[in-house]
Amino acid sequence: MIDILVYLFENYQDLDAQPGSEALAQSLTEAGFDDGEISFALDWLDGLHSSQIADFVCSPRSLRIYTEEERRRLGSECLDFVIFLEQAGVITPALRELIIDRGLALDEDEVPIDKFKVIVLIVLWSRDQDLEPLIVEELLSSPDDTPLH
Repeated sequence: MIDILVYLFENYQDLDAQPGSEALAQSLTEAGFDDGEISFALDWLDGLHSSQIADFVCSPRSLRIYTEEERRRLGSECLDFVIFLEQAGVITPALRELIIDRGLALDEDEVPIDKFKVIVLIVLWSRDQDLEPLIVEELLSSPDDTPLH
């Protein structure tokens, strides 16, 4: 599924400009993706599109306590990355919650950091956030410095 998200990012300037679900599924099939992965990716994207996030303000002294499931499935590496992005001003608390939600929506017991970074990229892209080239490069690179695409 992550490969499909990277494919969409690389081939569509605007997530909202992509074709409807049926046409997109056909396009992804023609690109060589598996039907099961396509179905899961489209469901995941529907969840992203239907997510209503209300922007809220947190005090700089606010503390986000992660649930046991969040700590187990996302692990310290992914959660530390979220904290870093929030402290660097790249994401808001509301985007943090959406990123965590979409990370937990993956069909994996433990989400690897390279996949989680793609989730972050797609969430930022879907919310029309300014994506600096260095941020995109960081989000599309794996721990061993090989690009995911």
